[in-house]
Amino acid sequence: MSKVRRATHAGTWYTDVREELSGQLDGWLAKAKDTQKPARAIIAPHAGYYYCGACGAHAYRQVDPSSVKRVFILGPSHHVRMSGCALSATETYQTPLYDLVIDKDIYEKLYATGAFDTMSISTDEGEHSIEMHLPYVAKVMESRRNQFTIVPILVGSLSPEKEQQYGAILSSYLANPENLFVVSSDFCHWGKRFNYTFYDKSCGKIWQSIEALDKAGMSIIERMDPAGFTSYLRDYQNTICGRHPIGVLLNAINSLRENGNGLKMDMKFLKYAQSSQCTSSSDSSVSYAAGALLIQ
Repeated sequence: MSKVRRATHAGTWYTDVREELSGQLDGWLAKAKDTQKPARAIIAPHAGYYYCGACGAHAYRQVDPSSVKRVFILGPSHHVRMSGCALSATETYQTPLYDLVIDKDIYEKLYATGAFDTMSISTDEGEHSIEMHLPYVAKVMESRRNQFTIVPILVGSLSPEKEQQYGAILSSYLANPENLFVVSSDFCHWGKRFNYTFYDKSCGKIWQSIEALDKAGMSIIERMDPAGFTSYLRDYQNTICGRHPIGVLLNAINSLRENGNGLKMDMKFLKYAQSSQCTSSSDSSVSYAAGALLIQ
């Protein structure tokens, strides 16, 4: 099996021209403000950069590379049904900027818990939820090139109990200021093609209803309330594709709180956007949000 994961979405979901990609990322980052820096964890979208590249920059702008030695990347599985989490069988993830090296030592510790499976190379290369973050990780960590590793984790359709289990496993890593967590998620996928057409007319137009729905969920995430987020998803069925990685993060935060270590934590969303503004039942859109967690 190949030890290298190719950048299979480069040239389609984002440019595969190194100089062009670097310039795009620099431009988006320059327009974002660093009000939640240094972030210990960020939530950012994973659609094509044409749609969400600018939004994602608001999360990545909060990263201070000076102390980061490892970047955990939690992405949802879109194409393969999984009831747990899986790690990559490769050693290197390619990007048009430079290659990123997987942390074998951390992988060994995660495997030792007995809770992690291994992705096939076809699953790994077919999935975009982790790959779409790699160029941004490479860009914000550019000053520490070859001095940091990545820990990609593919997250399946987890039960609340499993979100709690994985959150507990990852909580000690979240507590370590040398680690950065990247949580990959788009928000509401609205329209008949997504089989989701929830509309609260009291909010105004369809796109305003979508925004209100998303922001209700974002508010619960900001409160760092895993049980509340589970209830919200059950009540509204909002099609947040990274709901399970978000659930793992919220449970990791909760585990730290329950350990009584006195850490101060602050979660804030910094940007919200939609791919288009829906005004009729024939429209469709995907929502994007950028958030960051401070731990002191």
